[in-house]
Amino acid sequence: MNIEAFLPRHDSIHELPPLQRPAEVAELLVGAVDLHCHSGPAAMPRILDHREAMVDAEDAGFRALLFKDHYYLGTPHAILLQTLFPQEKVRLFSGIALNNASGGINPHAVDHAVGLGAAIVWMPTLSAANHLADAGKQTKSFPKTTRRMLPPAPLSVLDANGALTDESKQVLDIIAEADVILAGGHLSAAELAILFAEAARRGVRKMLVNHPTYVIGCTDADIRDLVGLGAFMEHSICMFVGGKSLKFSPDDLAHLIEVAGVERTILSSDLGLLGGPRPVDGFRAIVQTLLDLQFPKADIRKLVGDNAASLLKLA
Repeated sequence: MNIEAFLPRHDSIHELPPLQRPAEVAELLVGAVDLHCHSGPAAMPRILDHREAMVDAEDAGFRALLFKDHYYLGTPHAILLQTLFPQEKVRLFSGIALNNASGGINPHAVDHAVGLGAAIVWMPTLSAANHLADAGKQTKSFPKTTRRMLPPAPLSVLDANGALTDESKQVLDIIAEADVILAGGHLSAAELAILFAEAARRGVRKMLVNHPTYVIGCTDADIRDLVGLGAFMEHSICMFVGGKSLKFSPDDLAHLIEVAGVERTILSSDLGLLGGPRPVDGFRAIVQTLLDLQFPKADIRKLVGDNAASLLKLA
């Protein structure tokens, strides 16, 4: 096996423009939390590994960092790094994405993950039927794995009649009992409405919609409805700063924050991919953007740290 194929690559890093207010940006990043860090090793090429991401976050004064991989449970990596570097204050977390590699919507995998200390369970992402159908073709340029993998089998939380599957309900019960984060992954807005309503009924207290305006297909009305169910909207910084993943403008960001409200919005990097900046650099750029948009500093702290910290019981 070519192990180098799974190690991070350090080329193709996108350089961002110099910050206009670096001291203010640095101050506002103390206590930040990244719930969506794509460091490696990974089946997709990455520009940094978990240890480098940890060092960057520690140096910037971050409160916590959560590793996300589409194919494996990252919690053991977080535990080992935390043990090997106990002097560093940044807290490390991870979780499991319920894609084909984890057995799909698999209660056994979720039970094991939360038993090991997973902080989050993502519903299917790359294996989601919605991701694979991708009516808007937004995933056409989605990052590819280093080597060709088996064709994905499309997954949904709904059965042929549009009702939640028994496995999905069992997963919700495990999440509720463990009091960890339920993330929507790449399910459609329509699936999330059904899933999150049932999750709330079953006692799930922490719900997160990943990049609601990318692949998920949320309208403003969908966002308001999901917030009404108790969900947070997580917007990916990579889609608002320069680089390969740029999709939206600062005005779009301001609008989306207004729709959900500062109290229910979280900004996470979704960075580590080729052609983008390092995660912490992405955070610096988005804080500069928020300052330019004249957001109050108290609101910026909530958006980049406090709201996410509450989901990790770090508030």
